[in-house]
Amino acid sequence: MKFAIKTDLFASKAPLEWAVVGNGTLYTAQIPIDAQGQVVSGGIEAQARQTLDNLRHTLEAAGSSLEAVTQVMIYVTDRSYLATVNAVYAQYFTAPYPNRAAIVVAGLAREEMLVELVVYACMPLKDCR
Repeated sequence: MKFAIKTDLFASKAPLEWAVVGNGTLYTAQIPIDAQGQVVSGGIEAQARQTLDNLRHTLEAAGSSLEAVTQVMIYVTDRSYLATVNAVYAQYFTAPYPNRAAIVVAGLAREEMLVELVVYACMPLKDCR
């Protein structure tokens, strides 16, 4: 069975949940949108920070934290963005870091998006060891 995590993130009109838990794993994809559902302005640093803030909010809504994250897939629309994403990412995660991959793509679902994260975390937090 799976169940959705209720968050305070913008309610998408698309048929999706911001996070779902199944078989002891939380699955989520996060994008750089604000409370009104708008992609934040300010370039890659602002978008990376908003995306990671949205991730933190989602994990906390699930009763978890960034410490439970086991894998992150980072999607960016330009290879040059990776250095900035890495710098912001390092402000959110500490060692031991999640396993991770970085993928450069031609575009994301919304044209103005520069970054998206797909994240897996163990649930519940007490079972992460």
